Amino acid sequence: MRGSNRGLLSVLAVTFGAAVIAIMPTPAHGAPVESSIVAVQEHDARTVTLTIHSAAMDRDITVETQRAADTSVPRPVLYLLQGASGGEDGVTWATETDAMQFLSTKNVNVVSPIGGMFSYYADWVNDDPRLGRQKWKTFLTRELPPLIDKYLGTSGRNAIAGFSMAGTTTLALAATSGDLYSSVAAYSGCAQISDPVGQEFVRLTVETWGWANLANMYGAAGDPRWAANDPYVQAEGLRGKSIYISSGGGLPGKYDELNGKYALPGVDGYAAQLIKGGVIEAGTNYCSRNMQTRLNQLGIPATYDIHPDGTHSWGYWQDALKNSWPALSAPLGI
Repeated sequence: MRGSNRGLLSVLAVTFGAAVIAIMPTPAHGAPVESSIVAVQEHDARTVTLTIHSAAMDRDITVETQRAADTSVPRPVLYLLQGASGGEDGVTWATETDAMQFLSTKNVNVVSPIGGMFSYYADWVNDDPRLGRQKWKTFLTRELPPLIDKYLGTSGRNAIAGFSMAGTTTLALAATSGDLYSSVAAYSGCAQISDPVGQEFVRLTVETWGWANLANMYGAAGDPRWAANDPYVQAEGLRGKSIYISSGGGLPGKYDELNGKYALPGVDGYAAQLIKGGVIEAGTNYCSRNMQTRLNQLGIPATYDIHPDGTHSWGYWQDALKNSWPALSAPLGI
């Protein structure tokens, strides 16, 4: 990013009402492309959309950010990940819950990348014909944090949280990325990917719903890269971190009502939430209980919120995020 190898600097700022879009410097012809912030759109004093070029994936990633309530001193970061769609369908924490309002009162910067549909936010071994190049672990652990730390002036402490597909990813990243994350929360995730049951969950997401080739993720079923990125197998890496794990059980709960605020619309949507959402959540309940047993065997403490009722749906994830805040914030110095 130094001027000596970036060529001529060009900055274009265009103001549209409250929004400011800044196009950042581009590399000189033939220079190596580095990960960098290439555009900034300020919505207000607290919320900013960053466009970040990922060198690992050779594409631009949208990253929604919300500054901490009090920025008079450096504050930590909560990386808040999306579900199987990666937020690419416009369905996000911000659109479906009051999570951002809840977090707006906290002294934490919230960073939420948009992208990674059906990828498990993993570093895939092969480019996929449908999903393209997926190097999300590299982006989330090596490319994004230094840029965020510099842009927001953070304290250097991080937490990570996510639901469904990302409920697997948060535990995997926390377990395999050293001390990058001090705390982790997983809502309705399956914390096992290298055994037949766990791989079936991944296959459903990647192949059945994502129409991608699962072998492009970590190779064939017996490839050691599956175990190397399995939070259940790598659970020792979670020692010393503040951990929160939640799941429903699949039976109808308080948010499962026809045309309810957090229910899929109409009779068909309601049926899908009860049947499909119930089956998925029963599976994540199984995985979450397995992870609880595993952590207990290792003597690694965690907070669990595992219920017999509740489907795979937004109302429960909104509650889980709020319930997890004490565990997420405890080691962040706020």
